[in-house]
Amino acid sequence: LIYDNGQGVPQDVKKAIGWYERAAEQGHASAQNNLGLKYEHGQGVDADSRHAMQYYRKAAEQGHAAAQYHLGMLLDGDDGVFQDATQALLWLDKAAVQGHVRAQFGLALKYEHGIKTVQDRALAVQWYRKAAEQGYAAAQFNLGAMYEEGRAGAASLSTAMAWYQKAADQGHPVAQFKLGLLYDNGLAVAQDSRRALAWYRAAADQGHARAQFNLGLMYYSGQGARQDLTQARSWFRRAASNGNQKAQIYQNKLVHAMSRSGQTTLPR
Repeated sequence: LIYDNGQGVPQDVKKAIGWYERAAEQGHASAQNNLGLKYEHGQGVDADSRHAMQYYRKAAEQGHAAAQYHLGMLLDGDDGVFQDATQALLWLDKAAVQGHVRAQFGLALKYEHGIKTVQDRALAVQWYRKAAEQGYAAAQFNLGAMYEEGRAGAASLSTAMAWYQKAADQGHPVAQFKLGLLYDNGLAVAQDSRRALAWYRAAADQGHARAQFNLGLMYYSGQGARQDLTQARSWFRRAASNGNQKAQIYQNKLVHAMSRSGQTTLPR
């Protein structure tokens, strides 16, 4: 591991593999898992899914959660070589039960959308919650979305907002956009244009097109900040470049409005 990460010595993946192999031969589960990763991704060795599978399985059978997750994902692949949806689900479940957060999130996705298994929203909520409670931002967002849309029982915007907040605080751009919408429209919270603008800005800075468009509207109308047509135009342009067609229309109208002396209302 020291050679693998270059901790206190020059990084040398081939030396690391040599030590992993020695440890793996003695049944060291973490070494077996690390060798599986090397063979799966072709790091220091030629990529070889069969070798990866063998090492993952040895570690997984010893209860190594990460190896169980990686084995499950390899079995869940779409290349048809190792595909076994039943075994994939079994190993992902074993890892998830041990608290492996990506396994929990992966199971939730499968159950939410019925991916290679029977759709089960109750199980989706269960696994999203477990991952969300470990601070996994994508799970926090997806759980919030399920509550907002009434797919986790009765619809609850307040519960959805609580999970969006947790994800947004970790920088999840869609959660930030959702918070912007809630504050902008006064849903589940008192209307607050300043907070709406702040959350739209956070998402917009990460390239979220709808947040960029809404930010442009707020700067044009002076909601949450002083009116600034230059900022409005800039955000409309960014949103348009990210594929927001409405932003392109508004940008063109704003350019026309700014060119006309005394124009203060955006043409519709």
